[in-house]
Amino acid sequence: MSKPLTLPALTVLRMLCDGPMHPYEMQQRIRVCHYDAAVKITPGSLYHTVDRLTAAALIEPLETSREGRRPERTVYAVTTAGRDAAHNRLAELFAKPTEEFPPLGTALAFANLFPPDEVARLLRSRTVHLEASHAGLQTAYDALRKNGLERYKLLDQELAITRARAELDHVRALIDDLESGRMTWTGSEATRGTE
Repeated sequence: MSKPLTLPALTVLRMLCDGPMHPYEMQQRIRVCHYDAAVKITPGSLYHTVDRLTAAALIEPLETSREGRRPERTVYAVTTAGRDAAHNRLAELFAKPTEEFPPLGTALAFANLFPPDEVARLLRSRTVHLEASHAGLQTAYDALRKNGLERYKLLDQELAITRARAELDHVRALIDDLESGRMTWTGSEATRGTE
């Protein structure tokens, strides 16, 4: 693969580094290991990714079997090139921050299209969702830890909890600044732009 591995491709390779398996088993293990909280991967994209990785010789089919009336299942294994590609991509993800464009950043960049009181109202609504998200993430994390899941398997969950808390704190501070009048703008600023 000439392009960097996609996150679904890295996920498939990660699964196969544990041993050969078929895509349906990968899908089940992704759920059990909670990798679906870190990577958006649908069953359709999983099978497409398996096809792309096979074409790139990063994984290889080992056997195809059929049990009863079930559809055929092909078991795949990671190749040496696939393991190397996964290690390289993972090292890159750890070492180099990538620029992300979260939708809230876009909304904040264009905030002056609304009056300040409308932005404060919308942000207050957002805090309700953020509080629920943060609480849900924390509850799930605590339950997984209580059930004996090792911390190293939940580092992505810890990051999600930290991000949710940071966003909640930032949004609350913005609401406070808007409602107190410490930050404001007029409607004409929205059409003027920067001069």
